[in-house]
Amino acid sequence: MNQQETVFNEHDVLHELHHFLPAQAPLKDFIHHNTLHAFQNQKFFDAIRKASEMFGYKLSLTLNEYRNLYWQNRIREEVLEKAIENRFGHANILPWKTKALSKRYDTSNLPRIGKLRALWDTIYDVDIDMSIQPELFKVTCSYLDQGISIWNFPITGDGFLASIRDMEKIAFTSFFKTTRARKLLLNNTCEIKDLLKILVGDESYYKDYLFDQQFSHQGWSGMVAAVETQPESLVDARKISLKDFITFELLLEIDALDTKFGEIWAPLATKIEYRPTPLFDEIPVTELNQVLYILQEAFEWSYYDEVLGALTSEQKNSEPVHTSKSFQAMFCIDDRECSLRRYIEDTVPNCETFGTPGFFGVEFYFQPEFGKTYTKLCPAPVTPKFLIKEIDTREKRKKEFHLAKHSHSLFSGFFISQTLGYWAVLRLFFNVFRPSMSAAAATSFRHMDRYSKLTIDNVDANHQENKLQIGFNVTEMADRVEALLKSIGLVHNFAPLVYVMGHGSSSINNPHYAAYDCGACCGRPGSVNARVVSYMANKPQVRELLKQRGIDIPVSTQFIGGLHDTTRDEFAFFDEDILTPLNTEKHKQNQKAFAQALDLNSKERSRRLASIDSTKSAKKIHHQILIRSVSLFEPRPELNHATNALCVVGRRQFSKDLFLDRRAFMNSYDYSIDPEGKILVNIMKPLGPVCGGINLEYFFSRVDNHKLGAGSKLPHNVMGLFGVANGIEGDLRPGLPSQMIEVHDPVRLMIIVEHFPEVVLKTVKSEDAMYEWFINEWVHLVAVHPETKQAYYFKEGTFTAYVPFTKNVDTVTDITHLIESHEDNIPVYIIKQAS
Repeated sequence: MNQQETVFNEHDVLHELHHFLPAQAPLKDFIHHNTLHAFQNQKFFDAIRKASEMFGYKLSLTLNEYRNLYWQNRIREEVLEKAIENRFGHANILPWKTKALSKRYDTSNLPRIGKLRALWDTIYDVDIDMSIQPELFKVTCSYLDQGISIWNFPITGDGFLASIRDMEKIAFTSFFKTTRARKLLLNNTCEIKDLLKILVGDESYYKDYLFDQQFSHQGWSGMVAAVETQPESLVDARKISLKDFITFELLLEIDALDTKFGEIWAPLATKIEYRPTPLFDEIPVTELNQVLYILQEAFEWSYYDEVLGALTSEQKNSEPVHTSKSFQAMFCIDDRECSLRRYIEDTVPNCETFGTPGFFGVEFYFQPEFGKTYTKLCPAPVTPKFLIKEIDTREKRKKEFHLAKHSHSLFSGFFISQTLGYWAVLRLFFNVFRPSMSAAAATSFRHMDRYSKLTIDNVDANHQENKLQIGFNVTEMADRVEALLKSIGLVHNFAPLVYVMGHGSSSINNPHYAAYDCGACCGRPGSVNARVVSYMANKPQVRELLKQRGIDIPVSTQFIGGLHDTTRDEFAFFDEDILTPLNTEKHKQNQKAFAQALDLNSKERSRRLASIDSTKSAKKIHHQILIRSVSLFEPRPELNHATNALCVVGRRQFSKDLFLDRRAFMNSYDYSIDPEGKILVNIMKPLGPVCGGINLEYFFSRVDNHKLGAGSKLPHNVMGLFGVANGIEGDLRPGLPSQMIEVHDPVRLMIIVEHFPEVVLKTVKSEDAMYEWFINEWVHLVAVHPETKQAYYFKEGTFTAYVPFTKNVDTVTDITHLIESHEDNIPVYIIKQAS
């Protein structure tokens, strides 16, 4: 193989593009992830330096924003000095502090990406993007369309490029204005390398040229790459590849240049006088980089120090643990459940709440009755082998006749617009002033008919559909219930009622609705999972197996599934008819307590919502929250994970009396039943991808909402039901819209584990993929010794004792004043019980 052949390797370049492009899947499966996943094998600060220089991303707050945080005392002086000392030594504190707070720097950022391809404009006076992108986006959107268009794109089983080629053969018009590109396509002489030879000429430029090209519309390219890798992410499957997409774009570029110059123009490389810096060349560390690093560290640790000071404080309550529980309730670890659990525990002091991933350890596909497809109800990386089907539904799904597809046809569309159209306009007018739930709203309670039946039992292993086993056998059920109960430490002292509460969300006019549902359920409500695992735990044969394994659930204990709508702050319960008369009465009393807790939770949430007066009564505020959830004009039905910063793994008493301001994912875990950390491995393994992924998507969408976020929701157009764009011909927007991240502080997640440091260290080292998150500092890790209460911080492969600067933590007996007087993040408080 000669040198010329080794310059450009198409397979390797396509693989790298897949790696670096945004990985956001279609809207229906909005799964939070690390936006800079391609750099995750590097240290966090090295990664953001390189990504910023290469792609022009803004990956931290601005220098002025950090300095303002310092003057507001949100970056504490002692923490800043410690951050400088850790990086540069004690003797350099003063000079680096001066640099961080007062030295002037050139903060302009001229990225490497795009410079090579920009030479078309500089040398040839051709805006190549403007010439081809409208056509490229229109054709790709039509091909991927999931139901907006009336006429389907002519599709062949061979994929995107084959469909375009077939259309060129039979159509009276063409995608191209000139003949050369069309002939190249029809004659099958359109390999990427051959097209690049026409356009660029020099193989040493090919890789950078393709990166420039694809990152000029990273949203569309990322969507194509995601669909190629995960074709199941589209309900109506499409076969498309990044190779086909690039090939079509290169053909359009040749066509655009031929249109202007004819076929007599020289490849770009022949006209280049000074070669732009190659994209992947080494990127040096600058003094400004160092200043931004220490300011980011100081900003993060100014908050973390408060938390660790409170968690290890002797000021915490030492209230006795009730051995007799009125009820127990499992919630998702979601940070939005943090405050609700606190209010439930305040309302019913002898209850007990737990946090666990909201799919509750039961992984399956779900098919609603009359549904044509399966939906995954477990974490995205998991591939279930089981199928749960819904049967015997009672509720009819509401429909809006004027929104049906036939309303777009010529004759029926005209008739509907002249009749029902006027009624629709009138309803829209009234809904602006008196919002109400409608068929157009996305509500978590419609995911499953609460009165339907589910095919949970599998009595015959051959009972399958599309190679998926329908339901679970008894052993499979027992395995999952055992794993769930042991993971949260609920292995004895069962209450008469154990609630399993999934969560979901409701909103209207919100294309990002899937981002508000349960990430552990692949962006869907956890209602089916809650109902399934409750059925399993109630099954006598399952309990018999559990008893043999050391978990004896009393006959009087009943599990009941439910759903918390985090937007509306409403509960729904399933299969209430199985309850005994005694438990039915207890359930009715518990529902009163839940209603009170939901009102109080709405009041706490309202302090960040500008349109609601937080000083009103909890009931009045809850009523306004319900209206807000169905308002067509409301871009912020809720703020979702907008303040996430922590993940606490431990017993409830470890953090129960702390006010953490809805900033913590909370995963229940009892170190005393897992001395070797075997259970801890399965808890820690998903925390990086799930909680860390949520945190980092919020982080990067907050600091660069233009390139890594979705901008404002207000001008969004839904493209083909799979993505959003600004305008009709813009790039697809990855990441989160501004209305979801405006109040977010960009700090990395800190995971705090209640266990011996040596056990936590062994746990995180047990799998390379898990360890990467911690050793490369994409998330922080702290172990708190359960006996001494000493905190240990993980860095560079080892745990080191951490002594917080925070010695005295403010206490409060009633947080009402805090809620009514603060809109920004509230410091950590210790909640003291009123005497």
